[in-house]
Amino acid sequence: MRLVTTIAAVPLVALAAACTPSGAGYQPVIDGPVGPNYSSDLAACQSLAAQQGGLSSGAAGNAAAGAVLSGGAAAVVRNEGNTVRDAALLGAAAGLTGSALEQQRRKEAIISNCMRQRGYRVVG
Repeated sequence: MRLVTTIAAVPLVALAAACTPSGAGYQPVIDGPVGPNYSSDLAACQSLAAQQGGLSSGAAGNAAAGAVLSGGAAAVVRNEGNTVRDAALLGAAAGLTGSALEQQRRKEAIISNCMRQRGYRVVG
């Protein structure tokens, strides 16, 4: 029963991670001095990144692929009780989590590129 509770919590954690604006709150490392417009430039770039949403457009496909692959593997290896269902849930959660992390990386790249276009030397 404890395994089922843990597995049920995994998709909730993944969805919560997808909804957090951490990618849009990214502050790139700037090499050299920053001018008086730095704060407003950063806010504008972060706002642009925040408009991208929490999950990428392929999130549903990634979740489905994870569920099918994990559930299929469990069915072949150990088809007992709820093993296939539990494996499919874990696979779906992994797919969603991967999509959320990819979207956050995209937001960080948007902010870095935006700051570069505004004349800052972004190094990280």
